[in-house]
Amino acid sequence: MVKHELEKDNTALFEQLWGMTNELRQKLDARFEVHADPSTKNLQSYSALTGEAQGSLNTFSGEEIDWLVHSWLRDPQSGFCNMHLTNWLKPHIRVPHLAFAFATVPKLFFYMDYIPRSDLFTNLDYLDRYYEPVNQTYLKFLGDSRFQQYISKTLYIRQAQSHTSLCYTSPVTEETIAVVGTVAHEMMDRWLIWVDEAESVPDDERAALFERDLIVRRAIAERDPDNQIAVRLFGAELTDKLVRSLWGGDRIL
Repeated sequence: MVKHELEKDNTALFEQLWGMTNELRQKLDARFEVHADPSTKNLQSYSALTGEAQGSLNTFSGEEIDWLVHSWLRDPQSGFCNMHLTNWLKPHIRVPHLAFAFATVPKLFFYMDYIPRSDLFTNLDYLDRYYEPVNQTYLKFLGDSRFQQYISKTLYIRQAQSHTSLCYTSPVTEETIAVVGTVAHEMMDRWLIWVDEAESVPDDERAALFERDLIVRRAIAERDPDNQIAVRLFGAELTDKLVRSLWGGDRIL
C-alpha cells in the first residue's frame, strides 16, 4: 500500500481515533456488564471557560470491572486531542489491567499496555503468561521506522509501564492508523481470553490486591505530566475533578 498523508483535518482524525476506541468499547460491552457511575455525570460534557477546548469523561463499574474510564479531550485551536479507554479489574482475578490512549500531538501518539498486578522480577510464571506473548509485537514496533518510541521524562510514568508497553509517536497516515487499530484489537481480544481463563484469587489475598491496584491507579492519574495541559485549558479546579475521576476519588458505586 502506498503511504497517503491524511488531510490535516483534526476533526476527521479525532473522529477516526474516537471511532477506534468505541469499537474496542463494544467488545468490552459484549463481555462485561457495567453501570455508569453518577460521580461523573456532570463530566459527560465539559468545556473551557475561554477558547474551544471541550471534553467528555465517563466512568463505569460492574461485577468484574472495578473502574472503567472512557474519555476524550480536544482543543481544536492547537490540534491537540487525547482519549482513553482504561479497564481496571476487580481483585477476583490477577489478570493485568488493560489501558489504551490515543492522541494527536500533532503527530499520532498511542499507548497500549497490560498494567502488571504482580512483581515481574520474581513472579516468572506471571511474566511468561502475560508478557512473553506480546514481546514480539514490542520488538516489531522497535524495528519499524514509521514509529518512534516515546519515553516519558516522568519517572513514575516510566515505572508504571510494563516492558512490553507500546508507547509511540508516528506520522499520521492511513497505514500507521491501520497498524495501531489492528494491534489494539489484538490486545483487547487476547485480554478477554485471559479474563475468561483466569484462576480466582484466594479470598484472603484480594484486599491487598485491591489496595495495590488503587495506589497504582491514583498515582498514574495524579502524576501524569499532561495534567498541565488540562490546567491550561480548563483551570485547576476542573482539572482536579477530572484527575480524581480518573482514579475514582469521588466514585459513588
